[in-house]
Amino acid sequence: MLPLSGRRAEPYTPSMITIVDYGSGNLRSVQKAFEKCGAAAAITSDPDAVAAAERLVLPGVGAFGDAMNALHGRGLVEPIRRYLMADKPFLGICMGLQLLFETGYEGGHHAGLAILPGEVVRFDLPTGFKVPHMGWNTTRWQGDWRPSGDDEHFYFVHSYYARPTDTTIVAAVTDYGGDFCAAVRRGNLYATQFHPEKSQEAGLRLLTSWLTATEIACS
Repeated sequence: MLPLSGRRAEPYTPSMITIVDYGSGNLRSVQKAFEKCGAAAAITSDPDAVAAAERLVLPGVGAFGDAMNALHGRGLVEPIRRYLMADKPFLGICMGLQLLFETGYEGGHHAGLAILPGEVVRFDLPTGFKVPHMGWNTTRWQGDWRPSGDDEHFYFVHSYYARPTDTTIVAAVTDYGGDFCAAVRRGNLYATQFHPEKSQEAGLRLLTSWLTATEIACS
């Protein structure tokens, strides 16, 4: 598997799940979660490995602008965009969901990957609701991807959320002082605002569901 530096400790094969390293988040926890699901996963910052990926995972925490700068600095923006435009199996996690959109407003006005129409905005919540939104919440699933029941809890930690222009891509919503987009789905693109890798058994079931849902696309 690939260490965080992107140097290869053993031969890389596209059949592995490819986890993008751009210096954001605990990537090892994502890798370990996939291993618990019985799937091999490699962490890499190599643009060629991203371009060759069979299944791509973009995790991350932090600020929108910093994340985009890090992707640009590592030469990862165009390989990721080309991968997504080809509708190959993809999973975005937290910041990995937000970066899919056109614009983010965290610390200014920043261009995202512009794969999905819409923007990423800060919570404007009623009195009594804290920002960041941090902790366990249920989701309400809609559409044909239903990886869990509506009574299962997932772990969130974020101050901003995606506001898609095309509401048909919203796969799940969560109520935190009002409904917000908790997951999106378009073709082989899947993304969650919450952290499956931190969501215990419910999170592992979701990752397994994504592996199953994208299996045909990888064959």
